[in-house]
Amino acid sequence: MAHPKSDFLQILTERGFIHQTSDLDAIDQLAAKGEIIAYVGYDCTAPSLHVGSLISIMMLHWLQQTGNKPITLMGGGTTRVGDPSGRDETRRILTLEKIEEHKTGIGKVFDRFLSFGDGKDDALMVDNADWLAPLNYIDFLRDVGKNFSVNRMLSMDSAKMRLDREQELSFIEFNYMLLQAYDYVELARRLGCNLQMGGSDQWGNIVTGMDLGRRMGTHQLHALTCPLLTTASGAKMGKTASGAVWLNEDQLSAYDYWQYWRNTEDADVGRFLKLFTTLPMDEIARLEKLEGADVNDAKKVLATEATALLHGRGKAEAAAETARKTFEQGAVGDDLPVVEVAAAELGAGISVILAFVTAGLVASNSEARRQIKGGGLKVNDKPVSDDKLKLDSSNLSDENVIKLSMGKKKHVLLRPV
Repeated sequence: MAHPKSDFLQILTERGFIHQTSDLDAIDQLAAKGEIIAYVGYDCTAPSLHVGSLISIMMLHWLQQTGNKPITLMGGGTTRVGDPSGRDETRRILTLEKIEEHKTGIGKVFDRFLSFGDGKDDALMVDNADWLAPLNYIDFLRDVGKNFSVNRMLSMDSAKMRLDREQELSFIEFNYMLLQAYDYVELARRLGCNLQMGGSDQWGNIVTGMDLGRRMGTHQLHALTCPLLTTASGAKMGKTASGAVWLNEDQLSAYDYWQYWRNTEDADVGRFLKLFTTLPMDEIARLEKLEGADVNDAKKVLATEATALLHGRGKAEAAAETARKTFEQGAVGDDLPVVEVAAAELGAGISVILAFVTAGLVASNSEARRQIKGGGLKVNDKPVSDDKLKLDSSNLSDENVIKLSMGKKKHVLLRPV
């Protein structure tokens, strides 16, 4: 297709969201008339989504901004089975209580990006447990299972990868693609859904759902996937050395989230500004041209805009200000993580090594000693040279805290209580 007519596909194309589509012209025509009803499924395998899910959430955001209807499908049913896509081993089976707990945690994020309600293009949140949990197995095999070829299922990437490596693929997981395909049919029948979106690893599952819809007599269904993102150095989005980059604030503070984006590799800045902010394209083009040390200005804009979308403008600007104070002025920023210690303990003096381990900046005493030897640890912005140093109340700043730093980017405040 030369140039999309719909605002939705224009935005997705110029910002780099599109990997594969089933029938781009048909999707374009529906989107131009405001007739797309699209869903993305999110299984409840953790208490929060992480940054890896953000690209599909942004697709739903732009869908709604251009006058179409988004649906977030909570996988209360499918999480009981476990999606084998992209997995080397079976997911652990979660209790129903844990799945419900995770569903509540995951659901918090969408209000930031979507507007929910009863209007034509208001977002809906639904749970596939509503139709999967009451299924009668015999009826399901007869009505749905008859439409599936085991030969074709075995050729799907999610199954093929396990079998090629001679790793076990359980029967329960083998059923997952039937359930996901059936979700699409149910959403088509119940809500008029006509587009499923997701990461490129879901292409086979989505196309299977389209095919099942055709066999079971739904209206024409469509597919659109986004690229599975890796950073310029090849790392998977959403994972760092210290763990997952969670979207819920009780899992990861707004300041740490800001820092994640601030630490983006130079080569990724332009791409991430397009995908993870709503800045106009001409402003992104200007920021993309920055070179040398000025690239840091573009990274700060990326960090603040991405954080504002998730946590609100106030917290994003507070995080930016904390970073500015911490890194540019060497001061104590308000948003830095705080670890409390007993005032009596501090009064008696705490070993500097214990302080850094307690703060979580190093994993062990031996790592602390190695860092001290290499000049990597600082107390109140002064390098630590003696691993026998004791910290006491004389080290407290005017703000009644001790600032511990590892390298240039990791800081924790020790506060007596």
